[in-house]
Amino acid sequence: MPIVPPRLDDRSFPDLVEELLARIPAHTPEWTHARVGDPGRTLLELFAWLGDAILYRANLIPERQRLAFLRLLGTGLRPATAASGVVSVQFDSQTLQNTVTLRPLGTIRKPAPFETRTELTVVHVTAEAYRKRPLTADEKKTRAAMLPRLAQIYGLKPALTHGFYETTPVFPGGMADPRGIDLVADTVDGALWIALLAPKVTDVAAVRDDLTKGGGAGPRTLAVGIAPAVEIPRLFEDVGAAGQLPQIWDITGTPLPAGPAYHRCNVVYDSTSGLTRRGVVRLLLPSDIGAPSNDVKADPHAGLGERPPRLDDPDRAGRLVAWLRVRPAGKPARFTLSWVDVNAVEIDQRETVSGRIVGQSDGTADQELKLPTTQVEPATFQLMVEEPEVGFRPWAAIEDLALARRDDAVFQLDPEAGTVRFGDGVRGRIPSAGAQVMVATMRSGGGTKGNLPPLTLKEISAVTTAGGPPPKLKVVQAQPTLGGDDAETLAEAEQRIPALMRHGDRAVTEEDYRRLAFSTPGVQLGRVEVLPRFEPKQRRDDVPGVVSVMVLPAAVRPSAPYPRPDRPLLEAVYGFLEPRRPLTTELYVMGCEYIPLGLGVGVTLEEGANRELVMENIRQALQRFLFPTPPGGHTGSGWPLGRDVMDRELLVAVAQVDGIETVAGISLFSKGAATRLLAGSKKIGTSHDLARFTVSPPKPPPPPAPGAAPPAPAPWITLKGSSANVPVELALESWQLPELLAVAVSTDGEVPTDPDGGATPGGATDPNQGVAVPVVPEVC
Repeated sequence: MPIVPPRLDDRSFPDLVEELLARIPAHTPEWTHARVGDPGRTLLELFAWLGDAILYRANLIPERQRLAFLRLLGTGLRPATAASGVVSVQFDSQTLQNTVTLRPLGTIRKPAPFETRTELTVVHVTAEAYRKRPLTADEKKTRAAMLPRLAQIYGLKPALTHGFYETTPVFPGGMADPRGIDLVADTVDGALWIALLAPKVTDVAAVRDDLTKGGGAGPRTLAVGIAPAVEIPRLFEDVGAAGQLPQIWDITGTPLPAGPAYHRCNVVYDSTSGLTRRGVVRLLLPSDIGAPSNDVKADPHAGLGERPPRLDDPDRAGRLVAWLRVRPAGKPARFTLSWVDVNAVEIDQRETVSGRIVGQSDGTADQELKLPTTQVEPATFQLMVEEPEVGFRPWAAIEDLALARRDDAVFQLDPEAGTVRFGDGVRGRIPSAGAQVMVATMRSGGGTKGNLPPLTLKEISAVTTAGGPPPKLKVVQAQPTLGGDDAETLAEAEQRIPALMRHGDRAVTEEDYRRLAFSTPGVQLGRVEVLPRFEPKQRRDDVPGVVSVMVLPAAVRPSAPYPRPDRPLLEAVYGFLEPRRPLTTELYVMGCEYIPLGLGVGVTLEEGANRELVMENIRQALQRFLFPTPPGGHTGSGWPLGRDVMDRELLVAVAQVDGIETVAGISLFSKGAATRLLAGSKKIGTSHDLARFTVSPPKPPPPPAPGAAPPAPAPWITLKGSSANVPVELALESWQLPELLAVAVSTDGEVPTDPDGGATPGGATDPNQGVAVPVVPEVC
């Protein structure tokens, strides 16, 4: 029988009232009318209410015992995780302002409290990013007569004129582009150009003087926020520490007679870890900056070759302070960025408390003090305890007081509950009686409320390093803040503790890997599958000592696109599982391999049925049935891994939709190389034949030639049996899942012969070789 903690008393308020009324004949037989509203009846109900309150408190004893047991285990509730992001801070004025340096922990109050993590120097410039975009094949055709003449004007050989480009804005409006810009494939020179613009044309000289001299303190540092594009790793790609992408930062100086001058910017701070994550790069500017002319009358070679891209907007060209250029060091295959801006700083959703007295010691053992807030960040928590004739001295945090010695000045922090506990004189010192306890520094906060979309944070309150208020500032939030997660609840902890007792925070069995992966902090997983003895690189089964964990992110609803784990998610799960695996186990964390699937469904409708509604319900029913995460699949836990897709099962899913009179049939389509397998020994219905198809996923097309049109999408392949009565299946391997890309529905009883699938996005163009030649855009 199940183990259910008993209630100490299961009587309710009505039960107590009925019991009291039943005692009336025995104790007061003269009271014969105990009706509702009678004063005596009211007194009985009052005592029943008081008794019910006492029973409620008595029934809390089992819950208190469970809490005490959780504390004995030494495993507290997990604290909330704070959301973080990178924002740009700008002057909220078109009048030139003096550069200011802000102290760390500037606050952004609404709609959730955020703080800046580091110091920030705000200069009165704005940034606009540009790239030298190669011409497409259609553009080259329309300008076929002009391009050779441009080569003649610049005196270039035909073999060196593959670099025709147009100056194209990147990240318009300062907003991030999740797809990113590949500096290798999407530019003719492999560089991203950042135009530093003054507020007005008349301010350019003053801004240059401020950046190079810094008010007499020397060249300033420029904080550049930068974010690499988050990519979906290739299937079975190793997921470890992401490889760093070395980059080179240059800025234009005073132009020379022979062309522009470039000065290398030294990187003095890099929180991106080599562009493996979004962060801030601080550049030490040189003592000479400038910008070449954009006027083709003054300089006919503007924008040619290694020169910055030509700006044909007179206002922007007049406000140009300098060009900042970033390019990859070496020859990487890809160098993709999704956002760049200046005056950037990292923020997280926490608040800081400092110099706060939180209590006074009573001299007893194992005393516990409550902190001002909960959800404390352990890394920044500092506690000081008053000692006789010494004053306040810092005490150190320890993970477990049982490990402390008698004279160790230590404390144990519960970050989720916001409490500190001291020793008992044998395991850790006891603060002297009457000694005050002070929080020197404490940062707290977190939760899903900090996961905000772009353009949500707008105002900042900060203090300059001189101690005064800065001019009015504004926040430009181009990217969402991510990573916030709520604190663990007691119910979630009670579900986790039995698993912790079983696996001891070690991954040994399949269930251990699954539970630990689901409990990875800061990620939301919709599905975890464990493939023991599966080596993903070579796709081999039965390999001793290998464990592959397949994870899929949580999906909001069963709809395309299908969930695919990105690199940060895979790295988070791998980083959580790696220290918990046995030493002899080789661990892989990966996504699944999706096999493209298209369907054609023929039905007839009942009289009066809404045709468009029924067609949409059929698509949603098939999408839900084949979806890889809950509530998809046969049992609502997602389509089973490696389970074949059978047309007969799909027919049943379609037949359950309201408004259908008959189902004429269903056709299966896929992309890639299809191989038909006959299983004659398997009998289905009255047929001994079964047409099974294994499909190799289509290989990614090679990069097109420079300027060529993107390749056509892979065609659909019809999966057919030897006759109309032969069942058809799409065979899947143990690491594969179906991805429903298109559904064509016909209501005239005919089965569609084409699912009308959407085209796959074309590949990027290869980088062009040769001299970069600007092409003037055609304007009216």
